[in-house]
Amino acid sequence: MTRSITLPSPAKLNLFLHIVGRREDGYHELETLFQFLDYGDDITLRLTSGQPGIRLENPIPGVPDEDNLIIRAARALATKASGELPGVSISINKRLPMGGGLGGGSSNAATTLLGLNRLWELQLDLDELAEIGLALGADVPVFVRGHAAFGEGVGEKLTPAFPPEDWFLVLKPACDINTGKIFSEQGLTRNTPKMTIAPAFEGDASRYRNDCEDVVKKLYPEVKQSMDWLTKFGPARLTGTGACIFGRFPTESAARIIWESKPSGITGFVAKGVNISPLHQKLTELE
Repeated sequence: MTRSITLPSPAKLNLFLHIVGRREDGYHELETLFQFLDYGDDITLRLTSGQPGIRLENPIPGVPDEDNLIIRAARALATKASGELPGVSISINKRLPMGGGLGGGSSNAATTLLGLNRLWELQLDLDELAEIGLALGADVPVFVRGHAAFGEGVGEKLTPAFPPEDWFLVLKPACDINTGKIFSEQGLTRNTPKMTIAPAFEGDASRYRNDCEDVVKKLYPEVKQSMDWLTKFGPARLTGTGACIFGRFPTESAARIIWESKPSGITGFVAKGVNISPLHQKLTELE
């Protein structure tokens, strides 16, 4: 039995985000295009001898275990085991900003599910793991499945997609955005016409937009300022409900030139868009 494993927990971008309706339960019907980045957190999972239970070595300040998606994912997976499981110690090297729209928490949950499924030798398939993930959050299944995808419903209905694997400059303005606040705003567009899947597959950028963008820029001037700056160098877009924004570039060097000139007080990174998740690439290497 493998005793320890370190796996990537990558970021995602919503290359577009259309709100096409609202369900009776209050949730919004979405259409979006997910693509991964070759940048993110790293999670190390270690089986512990004589120490049962699930322990997070470096918990996030102010986030109790019952709200932490890593712990919740591990506990949810443990309920699928038929016998007693070894304890596990989990540590995370955190790079992705919280509340940035990059899916950090969902990615952490998916990496935990796939990693522990391997360490605990549970042999659950991706469908079973994605079902567990969906109960944790709508974005978890795309990280579990590990392929860029056209997402529908609340984002959980996934069709594999193949957008161009370009380079991205991602900026994190100095603000944290409350997703619930954005989706409850009266000014939010909720009736964007549904699109066919084909443009998502083809990467038809002329049809991309993020329906949350105008509301977020109105409520968070830091986002508007960053987006206005990045737009000088090409189209800029919000990912998810933000606060991160991104610009697309054909090469790494082109993105880094703009990165070097960014305004002070803004953090971020340069990364490549990839259609196969770095998590799945790593797991394939370990087979």
